Parts: sequence; C-alpha cells; structure tokens
Amino acid sequence: MRALFLAALLLGATLPAMPSLAQIPFLAADSTKESLDIGTSTSEIAITSDFRGADLTVFGSLSNTDSLLLAIGQYDVVVTLEGPRTDATVRRKERLFGIWVNRLSMSFERVPESYSLAATRPVANISTPQLLAELGVGIDFLPLTPTGYFGNAVSLVDFRGAYRRLQQTHGLYQHDTNGVRFVSSSLFKATLRLPASIPDGVHVVHAYLFKSGEFIAEREMRLRVVKTGLEQTISQAAHQNPVIYGMFSVMLALITGWGASLIFRKD
Repeated sequence: MRALFLAALLLGATLPAMPSLAQIPFLAADSTKESLDIGTSTSEIAITSDFRGADLTVFGSLSNTDSLLLAIGQYDVVVTLEGPRTDATVRRKERLFGIWVNRLSMSFERVPESYSLAATRPVANISTPQLLAELGVGIDFLPLTPTGYFGNAVSLVDFRGAYRRLQQTHGLYQHDTNGVRFVSSSLFKATLRLPASIPDGVHVVHAYLFKSGEFIAEREMRLRVVKTGLEQTISQAAHQNPVIYGMFSVMLALITGWGASLIFRKD
C-alpha cells in the first residue's frame, strides 16, 4: 500500500509539468531553422544617356546554419534580379518565294523583361530540375506560359528556347555561376550585372537558400530603375504624347536629311 501511495504521489507531481515540457521541442525547432536576410547597395538606379550598364551588389546574412555543413559547402545561395513583367512574342521567319517573312509566332504571358542571376555554383548542380522549375530559379527554368493555342509540344519547346536565346543575345538575360561569395561564416555578397538596355520600372531582388539541394528560405526586396535627364524627357514624351512625338520625329528626320543634302551637295 505504501508503494502504491508513493507512485500515485509522484505521478500527480509530474502531470502539471507535462504541457509545458511538450511545448519545448516545438519552440526549439522553430528557433533553429535556417533563415536569411538581404540588403542592396542602393534602392534606386538612375539611367542616363551614357549608361553602359552597372553592377548591383547584394549583401546577405544567414542565421542558424550548421557550421560543419557550411564548411563543406552544403549551403547554396542564389540571388536574382527580375525586371518588370510583360507579355512577349517570338516570331519564326521562313522563306516564302525567296523572301524571309514571319510565318509563325508565339506569345508568353508575364515574363520578366530582364533577368540577372548570381549563385554559389551552377544552378543545375544546386537542386533538382523539378524543384528549380517549381521555384522558377535560373534562365532555363523560368516559367514561359504561352497564351492561346500553341500547336504541339515540339513547337512550344522550340519557341521557349528561341526566346531564351534572344534575351541572352541582347544581354537582357545573364547569369554568373560564381557571383555569390561567402565573406564570413554567416555573411555573403552577390554581384549582379545590369545590362545597358535594362528596362526602367520596378525590379525585384530574390534570394534563395538551399541546404544539400533542399529549398530552405527565400527573401525578396524591390528596386527601382528610373531614367533621368534627356533620356527621361524623351521616354515621357513618347508615352504621354505619342502622336506629337511621332510628328516631331518625322519632321526632325526630314530636316536632318535636307540639311545633309545641302552640306554634301556637289556643285
């Protein structure tokens, strides 16, 4: 009887403490999950008439990382800069009676006008193609959704590849597989190349953290690209008063041509 009394007493003493103890593992799991924060060297980029491109520096910090996994390179960071999204059309030229004409076309909805990427190593080596496509990380994994009827799957693959090649040829899509470097155990720096033809508007910086190929966390922030000086004046005139801008352009071309004919006229 004495033994049963002591067992009941001990059980009653431990029961009130069980709810609080049950909550401790959950709190520990949340507090130890890896995370990252980012910041940029500037919040606005001004484009002047002599703009030839620039580099954007993105700083970041990691929290709650495993020092051993970090030392052996199991953490990867990918940083991207996406330009304003718009619909884009790709056209295929074919010979018709000896003349090259546009025969087929395909439009993709809401694709970034520009895309710059920096990573700790080649994106294809960081995670699986399925996960990269789901996240839309990397030029080859950007979602290109066609609008309307697009024929067959072969044509879709061809047009997607053609669009990516055109954007890369024009310098609007680019990547640097060594553009992210760890400067300490928890700090990293990414360098993104901005093309000379970067579109103005609101751009979005994305930072992705991977651990052993698994997606862990993501952060984003907005960056504005604006035109200044004569470049801004011309751009505003073209968008706000397109008719007047067109008439002025035609008159300027006529005056320029007439002036050139006078200068280079042979007596």
